[in-house]
Amino acid sequence: MAISKNKDATGKKRVPYRFGEKLRTVRERKGYTLKVVAQRAGVSESLVSQIERNRVSPAIDTLLLLADVLDINLEFLFEEYRRERPVQVIKSDERRTLAEDDVNYEELARPEESDGQHAFESYVIKIPVGSHTHRGSYGHLGRELGVIIHGKGQLRYENLVYDLDEGDSVSFSASAPHTLVNIGDTQLEAIWVVTPPQRFIQ
Repeated sequence: MAISKNKDATGKKRVPYRFGEKLRTVRERKGYTLKVVAQRAGVSESLVSQIERNRVSPAIDTLLLLADVLDINLEFLFEEYRRERPVQVIKSDERRTLAEDDVNYEELARPEESDGQHAFESYVIKIPVGSHTHRGSYGHLGRELGVIIHGKGQLRYENLVYDLDEGDSVSFSASAPHTLVNIGDTQLEAIWVVTPPQRFIQ
């Protein structure tokens, strides 16, 4: 069932995320007045008051200034935002794509900076007959996992060679040079997972 971008699963309109309560709570614990916080952040006292009462949504630079003045960890401010959005959906016709020569990548999972060391990316690799991936030929930090979903491939890992048929999976440390080669007579398609992210990084 599709869920509207502006409504939750119950059909109710979503309420924009609010930072006010947390900002006010921390300010009061520290014994700061609205005036003190406003002066140190270089904004008006009225603006701070409106933000605390969720009357206005702060610009990101203003939010960062207030967080700095109050010595608030940004994870603390955004933890509820992350909990309320536990599922990432990428529609099939909205995938970001990337091309390296004649090899195409279609993004399946978008890297999240907030995931830190657990961040990963996933994509569909489409390799024409006789071609191969390129970037991994130098090796990089992290690990990779792949599943062949169509065609016949060959993983060349350092001086080793592994033939892969449809349904086969492979995982390995990405630190050694590696390339995926299409050795079949049709386009090779594979689902690939990489950590840390390598290609779809902004």
